Amino acid sequence: MALPKGSINKVILVGHLGRDPEVRYTPSGDAVADVSLATTEFYKDKNGERNEKTEWHNLVMWRAQAEFAKEWLKKGQLVYAEGRLQTRTWDDKEGQKRSKTEIQVDQITILGGMVGRGKSDNDAPKEKDDSSAADEEIPF
Repeated sequence: MALPKGSINKVILVGHLGRDPEVRYTPSGDAVADVSLATTEFYKDKNGERNEKTEWHNLVMWRAQAEFAKEWLKKGQLVYAEGRLQTRTWDDKEGQKRSKTEIQVDQITILGGMVGRGKSDNDAPKEKDDSSAADEEIPF
């Protein structure tokens, strides 16, 4: 079997939203939504006691997908998110190097739980796919 010449950067997550999406707009008017997603792993330790470990993931959605997030996504919802990892680096106000790893979301699907902004489950579109997610830096 031949090895691929490129590489694969794909992330699939199912978890609960940790907060309502925060939507901003770039100077050119493109919507950008940020939201946190929690995934929790349950396991038994060597003493047989049940434990859990929660990981927090930073999701970023662009344009129409960001508008979808603003309208329909709400803290506590169970969602399926698919995308790719991207790490941004910058210098903070004190000149310290900072970095943040995010999932640039290509597809997000509402699986259950609360529905956004006073809408009912019957009103909610279940999925938003944005194959044209931007590769540009967030300018704020």
